[in-house]
Amino acid sequence: MKKVTGLAFISDIHSNLEALRAVLADFGEGPVFCLGDIVGYGASPNEVVEELKERRAVCIIGNHDYAALSGDVASFNARAGMAAFWTSRHLTPESRAFLEALPRERKERLMEKSVYMTHGSPDDNLWEYVYESTHRDLFDFYLDKLAVDVVAVGHTHIPFVWSGDRGLVFNPGSVGQPRGGDRRSSYAVLTVESGAISVEHRSVEYDIESSARKIVEAGLPESLANRLFTGE
Repeated sequence: MKKVTGLAFISDIHSNLEALRAVLADFGEGPVFCLGDIVGYGASPNEVVEELKERRAVCIIGNHDYAALSGDVASFNARAGMAAFWTSRHLTPESRAFLEALPRERKERLMEKSVYMTHGSPDDNLWEYVYESTHRDLFDFYLDKLAVDVVAVGHTHIPFVWSGDRGLVFNPGSVGQPRGGDRRSSYAVLTVESGAISVEHRSVEYDIESSARKIVEAGLPESLANRLFTGE
């Protein structure tokens, strides 16, 4: 297995085993950090959890993980709610225990830098969508408030990286439900060289047909399968 230098940041896997395996194969054997939404939408929740456990990925919880555990789908559209209920019924006790143990945020010392991780935003860990276009005026505030060099968020499924004098804020995009018109899986590699932090976004082809077929065969909404082919 090859190894990409740096740390892999992934998010929004959404029970898409084929996409997760493609991303992990692309990255190789290095450390992996997951920014939530491990389950939901897709048909392989337990297999995805096992893959992350095998890789000893450092994970946080996302809103779809929370919904599958709690049954709270008040903020979801009908199809997302259906998928959350389906996921809840199909989680093994081991997978449920894994998700229940995940925190809503983490702060880690990585490569001599302080990195804060959450799914939504530092102000609303599960639900707030952070886009560069809507939140860039808050990024220095986040970095100062948290006293970190890097803030990593997920939830939007849209990759971005923002760099300022105080530090760096980024979203790795989505592994299992890509959006923005690119159907390939997205993840990010964080590196530090001579004290300088950088983030590289990587896009990976995967077996969409197999993932989509599993969704349909599981009785999940067909639209969740169809969107995989468009990246929307």
